[in-house]
Amino acid sequence: QVQLVESGGGLVQAGGSLRLSCAASGSILSINAMGWYRQAPGKQRELVALITSGGSTNYADSVKGRFTISRDNAKNTVYVQMNSLKAEDTAVYYCHASVKVFWTTAWTDYWGQGTQVTVSS
Repeated sequence: QVQLVESGGGLVQAGGSLRLSCAASGSILSINAMGWYRQAPGKQRELVALITSGGSTNYADSVKGRFTISRDNAKNTVYVQMNSLKAEDTAVYYCHASVKVFWTTAWTDYWGQGTQVTVSS
């Protein structure tokens, strides 16, 4: 019913920047929080950044001051601008959205397929 499509991952040198995008489509009535999570090899998936429909944001301590999350509600799209990238930022990044679809009253979590970010040191 809802698809999240990510783009913008890739290989970058330490100190460089990348911008990830995630567009939600489908039978969307409303989107609450949108965010980015990441999972490095051998580690659990962790929150990177979150933004509510009202624009409030929350960041992992490890990315504060380097990453900026934003969203375009008209386009159902969330972005994360990642600056001063470090080798430890290397991971698969997943987009997440809490969505209410047409003809329902419940919020449902949806995930993107993931995009690889590799930072070379």
